Amino acid sequence: MNDEKPNKSAKLRTVEQISAGGVAFRQSGSDFEVAIISAKPGLRWQLPKGIIDKGETPEIAALREVREEAGIETELLSEIETIEYWYVGDNRGERVRFHKLVHFFLLRYTSGNVADHDFEVAEARWVKTDEALRILAFKSEKNVVEKAVKLISELSKNGFPIS
Repeated sequence: MNDEKPNKSAKLRTVEQISAGGVAFRQSGSDFEVAIISAKPGLRWQLPKGIIDKGETPEIAALREVREEAGIETELLSEIETIEYWYVGDNRGERVRFHKLVHFFLLRYTSGNVADHDFEVAEARWVKTDEALRILAFKSEKNVVEKAVKLISELSKNGFPIS
């Protein structure tokens, strides 16, 4: 008989992850809308983002991830910020501690339809910025949207065409 019990205090292996994504926006009347996604399996509202592929820059990965997850083409305007967080999850059957960095960029919508998202996404939609701030699942992503709104305002005041 085996009386061994798992050591719950054993340290988990740390896996580094670097991702990129964006606040994709378009003008809607005098306001703006941002593209958000409901990702499977959790079905929580979040900004489109994903792992940077080998050989990609964060900027190229952000454009690709927004195209794949939100179904739209965008133009990169500015870096917003890089957020950092930790979480525990499964990595190929092993329980690990993830250390994640996500580079977020301000992206202007150019074409496409949010209905053309990929299989990882249950739904993608355009929402007004105030609704995005209300329904996004993560506080860090709400902060990113708030910073994006300020950037859009600054660009507009400086005569940069935002629509």
